[in-house]
Amino acid sequence: MLLMVAMVACHGEKLAAQSHTHVYMSQDDGHWHFPIAIDSISDINVSPDLQYLQVNLKGRQTVPFYIQQIDSVTFENEPTEETKDHYKVFPLYITTADGREITSREEYIPCHLSLGGIGAFSNYSGTGCIRGRGNSSFLWYDKKPFRIKLDHQHKILGLPKAKSWVLLANYRDVTDIMNTFVFEMGEALGLPYTNHTRYVELFVNGDYRGVYQLTEQVQQNKNRVNVSKERGILISLDVDDGPGENPYADDNFWSRVYRMPVCVKYPDEEYATAYTVDSVRTVFAELEQAIKSKDYELVKELLDIPSFIKYLQIQEFVYNVELSAPRSIYMHKDGDGKWFMGPLWDFDAGYDFDWSQMYTGHNYFSSFTETVMGSNPLKRNGNYPYVPQFFTDLFACKEFVQDYKAQWAAVKDTIVTHAWGECMKYVDQLRASGAIDREMKRWPLAGKKFDTELEKMRKWLQNRLTHISYLIAAIPEPK
Repeated sequence: MLLMVAMVACHGEKLAAQSHTHVYMSQDDGHWHFPIAIDSISDINVSPDLQYLQVNLKGRQTVPFYIQQIDSVTFENEPTEETKDHYKVFPLYITTADGREITSREEYIPCHLSLGGIGAFSNYSGTGCIRGRGNSSFLWYDKKPFRIKLDHQHKILGLPKAKSWVLLANYRDVTDIMNTFVFEMGEALGLPYTNHTRYVELFVNGDYRGVYQLTEQVQQNKNRVNVSKERGILISLDVDDGPGENPYADDNFWSRVYRMPVCVKYPDEEYATAYTVDSVRTVFAELEQAIKSKDYELVKELLDIPSFIKYLQIQEFVYNVELSAPRSIYMHKDGDGKWFMGPLWDFDAGYDFDWSQMYTGHNYFSSFTETVMGSNPLKRNGNYPYVPQFFTDLFACKEFVQDYKAQWAAVKDTIVTHAWGECMKYVDQLRASGAIDREMKRWPLAGKKFDTELEKMRKWLQNRLTHISYLIAAIPEPK
C-alpha cells in the first residue's frame, strides 16, 4: 500500500521537520507527490505538538511532514501502466535519521527516500543511506552532490536495479546539461555502460535543494559495468584518487610506463578475485608498453580501438581538460578480453570553463578553438602539452590516424545535433515544470541566466563542430 502525501510549499515557508531555508512553489499541478510504502494505517500518527504527520518505518526512523503544508493524504495502489517518459522532472524527498545534515563524504547516514514516478515510472519508497560525494564539487560549492546506497537493489525511474546511485548537483553548470550532452553522445556512439540521466527536484529533510541529475554509480555490477566478479577489472586514471593525492590508500598505484595515477575500483576489498592491485598494474603495463612501442597490431589485441577513438574524440570535442590531469578517466577489462574505455564521467570542467574563477565562477564558452591534445596530437601542441602520452602516442601509427579520421567523418554530421536534440527534450520539461525557475531562485548566480547560458552552449557546440572537424581532417598521417 502506498501513502501519497501531496504537498504545496511557498516562498519562505518550511516544509518539514528539519527545514531551514526557502522552498518554492511546486510543479505545474501545484503539488509535489511523495509516495511512502506502509503496511498499515497504524504506521501513521501525528506528533505530540500537532505540527507533523509522522510516518513510522518499522522502528527504523520516522518520516515527518509539516501538517500546514500537506494538501492531501491518499492511499493508492501502484499504477499498472507507465509512460516511460524519462525526460520528466521527478520529485525526490529524502529524510535523514534524526534530521542530520549530510556533511561527510566518508560517513553514510541512514535515510528514507520517497521518489515520485508521476505516471512515467513506478513510484519508489524505501530505506537506505546517504553521504556526500565528489572532490571540488563537494568542497567548493554550497549545493552538494550526494551518493545514495539503498538497503536493497531496486529499479529507479526505469533504470536497471542496483543499490548505489548518484545525485549530481551540477552547481558549476548553469545549463544543467553538460554531463547529459556527453552521456547522449556516448550512448549514440555505442560506448559501453554509458550513464543515463533522470532529473529530480530534491528535498532533504524538507529543505528544497533544487534540480539534481540522478544517474548510475560507476561500479562493477551486472547492471552497471558488467565485468565478471572473478576476473573483471575497473580502473580510473585519476589524480585525486591516485597515490599522489591519496598516498596511504591501498587501491592505487603509479602506472609503470607512463606514470599515470591509477585507482583500482574493482576488484575491491569486498571481493577476493584473481587480481590484486599489483597484478592490475602488471596487466595495465602490457597495454602501456604496446602503445609506447607503437606496436599497433599488439595494441589492437589488447585495446578496443573503436572505444578508445570515440572516447578521445568526445573528450576533445567538449574540451574536457580533465584528460590532461588525468581525472575521472575510466577503463575496464573482463578476463582475457580487451581493455575498453569508459564509462564517460564528469564533464563540467569542459566547454572552455574559466579556471581562473573556479571557486566562484560559472563561466564557459569563451573560445571554441582551444584543444587539449592539439592539431597534431602526437606532438601534444594543444593547450595541455603535458597530457599523458598514453592518449597521444598512437598518432604515430598511420592506421590509427586513418581510423581516427574515418570515425569522426562517419558521425560528425549527426552526432552533435542528435545529442543536442535529446538534451532539449529534458530542457523542455525543466522549463514546463517550473523546475529550472525554482533552481535559479534556490541557487541564484550573479549575472547568469539559464536561457542565456543555454544559447551560448548551443552556439559554442555549433562552432566547435566546424573547428574540430577541420582539425581532425588535417591531423598529419605518419609516413
